[in-house]
Amino acid sequence: MRCTPPSCVPDCSKGDQVSLKVAATATSTKDAVETTLTEKEFVDIGYICSVHGLQGEVRVKPRTGFPELRFSKPGRRWLRQQVYGREIIQEIQLVEGRGHQQGWILKFNEIDSVDQALKLVGSTVLVSDEDRPELEDGEFYTNDLVGMKVILKDTGEQVGTVVSVSNTGASDLLHVQLISSVDISSQTGKPKRKVGYSGPHVWIPFVEAIVPDVDMNKREMLITPPKGLLELNIHSDERSKKERRQLEWKERKKFQKLVIAAKKKLCELEQQHVFNGFRHGGKSQASLLADQIVTVNTKLLQQALQSIEMHTLSDLQIKSPLKILEKCFSTKIKEQSDAYSKFQEKGLYLTSHGKVAVILVLEVSQEASSSSDQYPVDPEREELDCSHVKALLNDNQRLVKTESRHAVPLLLVCPAHSTGSLEQLFSNHGHFAFDANKVWFLEEERLPVVSIPLGEPKKHKILMKSPWEILQKPVGSGGVISLLSSNNLLDNLSTVGVEYIEVRNMRVRDGSRQMLLGLVDSRKANAGVEVFKDIDQSDGNLSIVFSMNFMKKLTKHMKKLHFQALPKANLHTEKADKEWVDIIPTSPNSLEFHCPIYSCLNYCRPSEVCVLEVAE
Repeated sequence: MRCTPPSCVPDCSKGDQVSLKVAATATSTKDAVETTLTEKEFVDIGYICSVHGLQGEVRVKPRTGFPELRFSKPGRRWLRQQVYGREIIQEIQLVEGRGHQQGWILKFNEIDSVDQALKLVGSTVLVSDEDRPELEDGEFYTNDLVGMKVILKDTGEQVGTVVSVSNTGASDLLHVQLISSVDISSQTGKPKRKVGYSGPHVWIPFVEAIVPDVDMNKREMLITPPKGLLELNIHSDERSKKERRQLEWKERKKFQKLVIAAKKKLCELEQQHVFNGFRHGGKSQASLLADQIVTVNTKLLQQALQSIEMHTLSDLQIKSPLKILEKCFSTKIKEQSDAYSKFQEKGLYLTSHGKVAVILVLEVSQEASSSSDQYPVDPEREELDCSHVKALLNDNQRLVKTESRHAVPLLLVCPAHSTGSLEQLFSNHGHFAFDANKVWFLEEERLPVVSIPLGEPKKHKILMKSPWEILQKPVGSGGVISLLSSNNLLDNLSTVGVEYIEVRNMRVRDGSRQMLLGLVDSRKANAGVEVFKDIDQSDGNLSIVFSMNFMKKLTKHMKKLHFQALPKANLHTEKADKEWVDIIPTSPNSLEFHCPIYSCLNYCRPSEVCVLEVAE
């Protein structure tokens, strides 16, 4: 379970959630309480995102690791609301609560109608900071850690103060502000220097090996950081306060322009309903919705919509694009043969001389993706298993041999919420012998889920998880092409001499990838595909090589990407008659877009594609 800094948007922040080492609570806040209560501290445990049914019930998105205790046990709670521009906290009585696929359904005292419940939408549900469950040994609440002194165990020197705690999937991270008198370079052997007046911030993994002692009474923790850790992610800002404010103002104006442009494009796609959430909730919910709107790839969405509008629902199960491989140049080579050795040697040469860039498409944990529930796991809740990534990178026989890694550009594609943990993993392990300047961390491409229209065949509507969250799902391996087209990555790779782009996942062996690379180069082909015998070819066994010239042409012609529209059952929220209602489908009610990278082969002549058959 995770916790994130209080500055994050509400859907990401977790209240009193428990993790392996940290039991996280949102930072306690003090607000003017418009009741007979005295001012006190509260813990954020969730927010009301919509109305449920007609009896005054509301749906809550939890931010707590104790949902049963917080939402099913009747008693006193508080609501933080925006009333006439002011933030107030009011006491309310919880009558009952029950679990729901998208959160919890709560019934409050004296809230008996839809109109009354609508007034609560956007409110934050609070409990007293004193009303916290007891924790097991080795667990801590986030707000108990915030403000603690951070001291070097070896020297007794204070290096900073904890300002927040975050969890990015692998482990909890302490966000520490260094004090102005700390000499952070003393442990690295570099010339000494002083940091700025306010002190920079660094991330420190909250694991026993680095933070062996936490003294709650003294409000301090002892750390034994590895060499150079305190220099990671330091952002010392020596600009004046006026300059920083001007920069912040420019960034806000830039973001506002992005929101306006995104709203205009969504209007062109007749998706104005996405903006309904702006009229409900507080500033944090409005900010969340704005962030969601900006992240929608409207160009790719329009392309996907146009591709499915040409088909009826019965035609949506598109045939595999790998049918083209039946006409391609196929190679069956036995190990120990002269041809095998030749291609293997050629592939090793290209790799060691930096002629190939590897795009590694990372997967979420198998436990998360193999849910047996009726509805699929939300990819935003799935966790990238960093232990599997670490095992892959520590295996000299699977990805790229250690002696060649310094020359190989590496691009890692992963879920958005996992990029932080991945960067930290690489930083903590010296980038696993890869050149830090040649490693990129990319967020996977996602597209909104759209409705299956009943009356009008071309009126596909973007579905909403809540009034402020767009329901989006990963687009598949073909999203790599979109990522490359929207960045200057190909130009950067060309500059360092890359001639081939390899896209693969963690399941493919190193030996076969060298063979495939050598085969493509020897045949001067545009693409090469590794096919596993007796296994259905899919993204699950992803191994494909493109020449740089073909990849550049492909990124300039994104319309050549082929989309599949997969009918799925998705829970979502809709606004009907001025009321937010939860839609719980009993059959497929929506379309999820999928774009396999193999569809690119449909635009490559069969004679320009090599197929390497591999026996498992």
